[in-house]
Amino acid sequence: MGTYPTEKIRNLGIVAHGGAGKTSLAEAILFNTGMIDRLGRVDDGTSTMDFEPEEIKRKISISSAFDHCEWNGHSIHFVDTPGYGDFIGDTRACMRALDCAVVILSAISGVKVQTEEVWEWASEFEIPRIAFVNKMDKERANFLRAIDDMEKSLKARGVAIQMPIGAEESFEGVVDLIRMKACKYAKDGSGGCQEIDIPADYLDEAQRLREHMVEIVAEAYDALTEKYLETGELSEEEILDGLRVGTMRNTFTPVLCGSATLNVGVRQLLGAVCDFLPSPLDRTKAVGTNPKNNGLVERGPDEKEPFSALVFKTTSDPYTGKITIFRIYSGTLNSDSTIYNASKGVEERIGQIYELEGKKQKPLKQAFAGDIVAVAKLKETVTGDTLCDPIHPIVYEPAKQLLPVISYAIEPKTKADEDKIHNALHRLIEEEPTLESHRDPQTKEFIISGLGQVHLDVIVEKMKRKFNVDVVLKTPKVPYFETIRATAKVQGKYKKQSGGRGQYGDCWIEMSPTGRGEGYVFDDKVVGGVVPRQYIPAVDKGIQEAAVEGYLAGYPVVDFRVALYDGSFHTVDSSEMAFKVAGSLAFKKAMEQCKPVLLEPIVNLAVTVPDENMGDVIGDLNSRRGKVVGVEPKANSQTIKAVVPMSEVLAYSNDLKSMTSDRGLFSTEFSHYEEVPTHLAQKVIAEAQAAKKD
Repeated sequence: MGTYPTEKIRNLGIVAHGGAGKTSLAEAILFNTGMIDRLGRVDDGTSTMDFEPEEIKRKISISSAFDHCEWNGHSIHFVDTPGYGDFIGDTRACMRALDCAVVILSAISGVKVQTEEVWEWASEFEIPRIAFVNKMDKERANFLRAIDDMEKSLKARGVAIQMPIGAEESFEGVVDLIRMKACKYAKDGSGGCQEIDIPADYLDEAQRLREHMVEIVAEAYDALTEKYLETGELSEEEILDGLRVGTMRNTFTPVLCGSATLNVGVRQLLGAVCDFLPSPLDRTKAVGTNPKNNGLVERGPDEKEPFSALVFKTTSDPYTGKITIFRIYSGTLNSDSTIYNASKGVEERIGQIYELEGKKQKPLKQAFAGDIVAVAKLKETVTGDTLCDPIHPIVYEPAKQLLPVISYAIEPKTKADEDKIHNALHRLIEEEPTLESHRDPQTKEFIISGLGQVHLDVIVEKMKRKFNVDVVLKTPKVPYFETIRATAKVQGKYKKQSGGRGQYGDCWIEMSPTGRGEGYVFDDKVVGGVVPRQYIPAVDKGIQEAAVEGYLAGYPVVDFRVALYDGSFHTVDSSEMAFKVAGSLAFKKAMEQCKPVLLEPIVNLAVTVPDENMGDVIGDLNSRRGKVVGVEPKANSQTIKAVVPMSEVLAYSNDLKSMTSDRGLFSTEFSHYEEVPTHLAQKVIAEAQAAKKD
């Protein structure tokens, strides 16, 4: 057993939209629990949890950070997660491995779209949560409005177990509605408070909120309901028990309040984490599959069970190498041991085990069920893999990754950068699975895709800082195709005589369009040996090579059929090369007569926006030649489904943020190709021809 029994462990996520105060709250938690002796500030770049240079520069959390603390006999492992849409994929991966969450609500702005997202994920992973209304000291702060917004936007039943004393500049403490006592806080950020009677001005409101709280808490379980119906009241112990049961069943969500930057209400929040949120023992057993037979396997949070863990995050450093972070679901892990990666089917050597403390690492000899720990320099293991006892293999399902929404072509600045770019991107993709990269086979550009403009900007900065690779981002070329709409019969004849042996190849082809997406088809209809068998593949090859270079604008020609039906040859001068050239000449001549057109890629677009932005977004999609195919209503939002030309949405991420004040979300996937309207095709062709001359 570890230092703490499993029932005293809390694996906690601090989640919300960007700017709600998650990192400030984490800082206050560390300060109040004695883990740090000075309260750092995000705005000053002195916080413990935002330590990457890119985070300090932008004053936002870019990557989840880990730490732990002790409170009231409990060990709390907590994760400060990103809240901005560009980096929220990291939050989802972490939530898969957590047992509970504190959701921060802004007393000023209430619930934003990213809060809705993390709330949905908490429901998906069945994570009990409590809410903390932060920024009660700021202008326009309103506690009850934040709870009302939470209930409307998140469809969650909030139950206030505290109320603020004052608001904005006059905010000075909280009323505990369970004990009916008030805490007046010092103004120096020390977190010290004086327990007092509830001020007379707040007594009626406190009584009203307490009655409402007891009424809701009484619904936690039948015996409590019966007691309440009989007596109309519950004891303090019964309220605490009902709050814990109701919270863990997600019947309701306790709501507290305070100010992270002023260090007000943080100690009460820590108490609520210990009292109402679950330990690993309170959660259902972890379920995975046996890789040998795909049968379901369960593991309980017991050190006597076989070891198993899920890797949910990887960080990469050019000096210390790869750091693998995982949640242990069962068993015990020792330093200097060998474990089995059941996802890859390989063994991995474990060296030193670490507990993470912001950017620092604390060595451990052992780790146990319920712990979140890290190890360095695993060779094969990546985010999403399962580590386990080789004799009792199990594979856990990782969190499904968010799909990238924006892509750029990436170009190295120098030849030296080009040589290092692949390794740098490989390491960064290990660290951020929401990042994707590939080389477009058509445009030959190296493409990177991420969750937003800032996401990719940060990747470029990390490549420079961590791996000394300098790159620039450019708008990617649209992978157009060309095709034909008519049929033509033409001759391709190549005859060359320059002394000595000449070159002679002659073929007649019929070129016609096929259905969209059917590609290229070659039919051999030669009879009578007018084109010898050994030269027919050369004609086919010549046509294919010419098709790659295009006709209108240099884009590959697709969806056409060629039938080789006649030709002639010379017994001495004919060769494969001559017939290959003849095939190419025939193709080019046929393209002149087959009414060539340009094709553009069309994508399926799903956009989720607040109700008030729906009209603007649909109007904007229409202006982008989009076709709306459906609208699905959601809580306070609408999901618009449309098909849109790819060329019209290359920068859609930034445009949607502007239209919706960063409250819109979207995803795209390739659908099909369609003809480009004539007036736009002419522009694309002219640009391609101008680029070719340059």
